[in-house]
Formats: sequence, structure tokens, C-alpha cells
Amino acid sequence: METKRELLISKGWIQAVALVGLCGFLLLGILAYRTYTDEPPIPLKVIGANGQVLFTGEDVLAGQEVFLKNGLMEYGSIFGHGAYLGPDFTADYLHRAALIANELNSSSSQTTQETTIADFKANRYDATSGALTYSSAQTEAFNKLVFHYGNFFATPDTRNGLRPSAITEPQQIKQLTAFFSWSAWTASALRPNLNYSYTNNWPPEPLVGNRATADALVWSVLSLIALLGGTGLLLAAFGRWNFLGWHGREDQRLSFRTPNAVAITPAQQSCAWFFFVMAALFLIQALLGGATEHYRAEITNFFGFDLARILPFNIARTWHVQLSLLWVSTSFLAAGIFLVPMIAGKEPEGQQWLSYGLLFALAFVVFGSLAGEYAGIRGWIQQGWSWFGAQGFEYLDLGRFFQILLTVGLAFWVILIFRGLRGRLTTEPMGNMPWLFFFSALSIPAFYAVGLATRTNSHFTTTDFWRFWVVHLWVEDFLELFTTVMVAYMFVLLGVVHERVALKVIYLDIILYSAGGLVGSMHHVYFSGEPSIHMAMGAFFSAAEVIPLTFLTLEAWSFLQLGTQQHSTSRTPFPHFWAVMFLAAVGFWNFLGAGVFGFLINLPIVSYYEIGTALTANHGHASMMGVYGMMAVGLALFCLRYIIPEDGWSDRAAKISFWSLNLGLAWMVFATLFPLGVLQLYHSVSVGYFDARSLSYLTNQTNAFLEWLRLPGDAVFIVGGALPVLYIAWLGVSRQKPHADMKPAQNLLLTDVAEAAGTQP
Repeated sequence: METKRELLISKGWIQAVALVGLCGFLLLGILAYRTYTDEPPIPLKVIGANGQVLFTGEDVLAGQEVFLKNGLMEYGSIFGHGAYLGPDFTADYLHRAALIANELNSSSSQTTQETTIADFKANRYDATSGALTYSSAQTEAFNKLVFHYGNFFATPDTRNGLRPSAITEPQQIKQLTAFFSWSAWTASALRPNLNYSYTNNWPPEPLVGNRATADALVWSVLSLIALLGGTGLLLAAFGRWNFLGWHGREDQRLSFRTPNAVAITPAQQSCAWFFFVMAALFLIQALLGGATEHYRAEITNFFGFDLARILPFNIARTWHVQLSLLWVSTSFLAAGIFLVPMIAGKEPEGQQWLSYGLLFALAFVVFGSLAGEYAGIRGWIQQGWSWFGAQGFEYLDLGRFFQILLTVGLAFWVILIFRGLRGRLTTEPMGNMPWLFFFSALSIPAFYAVGLATRTNSHFTTTDFWRFWVVHLWVEDFLELFTTVMVAYMFVLLGVVHERVALKVIYLDIILYSAGGLVGSMHHVYFSGEPSIHMAMGAFFSAAEVIPLTFLTLEAWSFLQLGTQQHSTSRTPFPHFWAVMFLAAVGFWNFLGAGVFGFLINLPIVSYYEIGTALTANHGHASMMGVYGMMAVGLALFCLRYIIPEDGWSDRAAKISFWSLNLGLAWMVFATLFPLGVLQLYHSVSVGYFDARSLSYLTNQTNAFLEWLRLPGDAVFIVGGALPVLYIAWLGVSRQKPHADMKPAQNLLLTDVAEAAGTQP
């Protein structure tokens, strides 16, 4: 019987993690409570100036479902959230309604503008009766805009990027307009006893008197102070103490086992198929990304073909966004399964069949949900569309049935992890790395499951709050935590980092992400109908998010040093040079994409004019592909290096993929997305947000030229980057070495350094 190992980290670290995490979730709990108590009211009925009922609260929620069912959140946006080809429908309705009001109020004794502003700023909602009364101008605007949106969505061609005659049923058009009208009312009517609207005066619309609030200005300044102060403290800590970093054996000449000499288990062998599916999904996602970008250059002409008749923009973007999460997650699941036997030193019987079962279930969810999204948005699923079609929420587009299946599949994956680690866990204190590996894996299904709180027929403000728990906490925090633990374990297994050092890095990451990342997720909901406290907390803690990104950027140099130094000085070639290079790229893109570009748009005063523009897409591409995409490919290369025989491995393909993916992504960002975003932000401030989100602006000659300029970067990214990854993954399934019955290696060094590396011999 194995004796229990000692705790390799001081209890002070564990207590610090518990305290900071508890405080973070306590603040999130308070903000969740305020979301429910301060969300904009949905009136029972909206009464026109002549006393007739224009629409009801049920119409608003039904219109929200029409919006989601038809995939309009992956075409335009609401409250600034969604896609960027179509208009933001909150801003669109508000601007058009104000123009109509100006025309009607032109005969007023007051100035036209003052009358219109007074009309829209007045809050005529009666909480006792649940009735909202519209002015004469607002009533006239609603009736005219029902006709406008009826024509817009019933267009028999693809000039707007949607399928022909997308929505033609009059009742649905009225309900959809009611949803837009309600969102515009929340954006202009003053909160009770306050001098700004339910959306903190967003969107910027001079016609109704919407201007940036004092909160947006003050908290932008305070967040800058927090960033500068926190970064200064971090750099001071690096200068004062030497225990931060992946330092250990990098100055020694090590001798690594050749990949052929490392035994792999049946479950590890099954991971090759995971990586092949991952690479295929990655290629499809990249092709769809090129297609969605081309819509902004030529809406009705995809190299001579009207693509929108078969693949409308909102379907292409739905698939593109969903696949970005699914292919990355597939790599993480496979890497977790692959590392477990190395951590535990053995593999339970039948683990490989459970692994193949998980892969089959994952494939069913992926391709079933994609088919459902296509059928749902095309209107082929009328009953149960939110279950088997598309729920329509950006990043949670998949039908609820598939969402539940994916949650169950992630939970089943955790069972596989626990089943493989169970023997090792019994000998380890709960603060050591095997337990951290398990707990970080457990957080993935736990926080994805929060997405089940989103409902297509529930209040949009509340739904968006929970949706961003998935978008931010699941993707940006807990996947990051799991990858940090995995990378740390990779270096421990390689013997180049001591387990005590790796533990300190992991605990420090958890503290920093808990301090900033948890509450920092509120930067997504500045203008979704939340009270101003969400803006204050989101702005301040978003600044703190950049601090751990700076930390990881500094660590990237250590990643690179470990790889290059061992590559050049070890007695046997370092087998993971290109995997480490991908990890170094993660550090670079983490700082630039998530840190610099993310902080730029998270400042409330910038976000006020910028949300839903190309700068958001710029941040999304640089951080999602630059961080999680590069990490996913790096993890795949690490595992496949042991699955593919030595004579079948291709360092050349890995090298080409590394440079092509990074150069292609840099081209996308610096040649197209960033300049597009800066121009659009300037136009939003100088001319107006409504105009900056219009199709006429998006498709002007300058923007079209910049969109075409992206083509070489996309070609390099797809042909030189994604295809070699698929080739290497194919080698993994077609030329993999047979698994061995021997005990899997817990140390990847040729020499006996188990004690120094902190692993079991």
C-alpha cells in the first residue's frame, strides 16, 4: 500500500485562494441579486396616445423568441451584443423613432429637439398597474416601424445578408418590433429617481439626449489607475522574489526519452481520434470565418456566387462561433484523458472504450447541433425550435437538447478523469497537483452548466447575465485554469520544473484570476439593463484582469527558454520544441489580444461608443484564437508526439503550422480588424453610433478594401496553418504506434530524476 505524500504547498497559499475566491463569488452573488431587483420592467401592456393597446409584455417576450429563433443575434445585435453585419436593433429602433418624433414635433411651440428628448426621457411606466403609456410621437413611431421592419425582413433577396423573405408573418413582425421598441424604451427612459436610462444612457443618441454618464467617465479613470498600480506591484514582485516562474532544471543538460520509448495506453491511443476530429472542426471553422468576413466586402457576391441563398450570414456565423468553442474543447478533453495515465501511473481496465464512447457522443452533439441550427434558422423547425434547432444566443446557439447533452458529456469526461486518477488521489493531500488537476477539470462542466439558466422566453437582461457566465467565466477563466494546470503538469512530467514551483504558479494564477476575472466578467453587461454598480465593478476588476495576463506574458519567455534551451543543449533532442513554441505564442496573444485589445474596449467610456463594432471582433479573434486556439494546437502536438512513431512525425509540418497560424492571425488583426475597428469607432463618435452600425457604412469602399486586404492572411492561416494540423492529426490515426501493456511513464526523462521532479518513480 502506498504511503500518503506530503502537502507540497504551504497552507497559506490554499487559504489565500479560498479567501479571494470566496470574496469574488460573494460579489458575483450580490450582482446577481441586483440583476433581478433592478432589471428594466417589462410592462403588462403598452398603451398608445389614444388609449389603444399597442402591444403587451407577452408580445415583447414572443418578439424576443422571434429574434432568437431566426438567428438575428448572429446577424445584428440587441443592447450591443451579437453579430456585426446587421444593425444593433436597439439603436436602430431608437434612432428611427426619434426621427419620426422630430418630424411630428416640428410644429411644437418648444424646439423640436427639446420636445423629442422630453418625450423619450419621460418614464410613464406605472408599476402598480404594470402599464406603460407611449406619447403621440412614440405611438406613431411604433406603427410606422412595424411597417419598416416588415419590409426589411421580408426582402425577397439577399441584399441584407439574410435568407430571402426571412420573416413575413405579420404577427411575428409586430412582436419583433415590440421587442425592439421595449429595448429602445429601456435605453431612453430615465430610471426612477435617477438622471440616466436603464441602459446607462446607451446607445449614444443625441436625438433623445443620450450622452455618456458620469459613471462611465469616472470608472474609466479609476480602472486605468487600478491597471497601472496593479501592474507596478506585479513587476515589483518579479523584481523582489525569484520564486515566480517556470524555473527549475532549465540550466541542466537533460536527457529525454525518445517518444518511441514512452509507452502509451489504449485510452491515450484513442486520443488520436479526438485530435483528428478537433483538426477537422478547426479547418471548417476557419473556412466559415473567411466566408463571414467576405459578407462585409460583398454581401450578395461570394466570388460570383450568392452564398446567402444557401448559407446566410447568420447561419455561417452561428457555426463559426460554435465551432470555435467546440474544436478547442475537443483538444482540451483529449489532452486531459492523455495526461491522466502519466499522472496516475496506470490506467483502469476498459478506459479506452469509455473514451471512444465520449468521442462518439461529442461527435453527435457537434454535428447534430450544427444541423439543428441550420434547420432552425431556415425555419424548418417550428415546434421545439429552441430544443432541437437553435436557441439563438451568441455562444449558446445550440439547441437546448444538445446543450444538455454536452453538459452531460463534460460531466462524463470528469468521471473518466476521476476513474483514472482515483488511485493516485488516495495518496495525495487535496492541495497537491493531482487534486488540482481533478478540481480544475470538474469546474469545466460545472460552469458550462450555468448556461442552462438562459431561457429564450425569460427577461433578456437576466438571460444575458447568465450567458456571460459561460462566455467569460467558463471560457476565459476556468478553461484557462485547466490549461494552466495541464501545462504545469507537462513540465513536471518532463522534469524541467519542480512540482513545488508549478504549484506556486498555479495557486498564484488562481488568486489573480479570482481577484479580477470573476467580477471582471461584468464588463460585458454595462448596457444590458443592469444598474450602474455592474459598470463600476466590471470596469475596476476588468483592469485587474490584465495583471495575470502580464504575468503569463512574462512566463511565456520561460516557456520559450525551456524549449529552445533543451532543444539545443539536452543530450537527446527535446521532443516538444514546437508544442512549447505554441505555448509561448499563447503568452504573446494573451497579453495583446486579451490584455491590450480587451482592456481597450472594456473601458466604459470606450465601450459606450465601441460595443458591437469591429474592435470587439478584433479582441475576439486575437484572444480566442491567439490564446485558446494556440493552446489547443500546442496540447495536440504534445500528445501526438507520443502517439505517432518517430519515423512518422513531421517537425516540418508543425513548424509551417506554427508560423502560418501566427502570421495569418497577425495579418487578420493588424491589416483588417484593428484598422476597421478604429475607423468605425471614430465614425461612431464623430457621426453617430447608429450610422457606424449601418450596412451603408459597413460596405463603403474603404471598409470593403480593408476586408479584401484580409484575404492573404486568411489564405496563409487556412492553407499553411489549419491544413498541416489536420495532416499531423491524420498521422496520429493512420500511423500511430501500438499501445503497450507496460506501466505508463510518469517521468519523461531518460535519467532517474523522479525525486527532483516531484513525481513517483
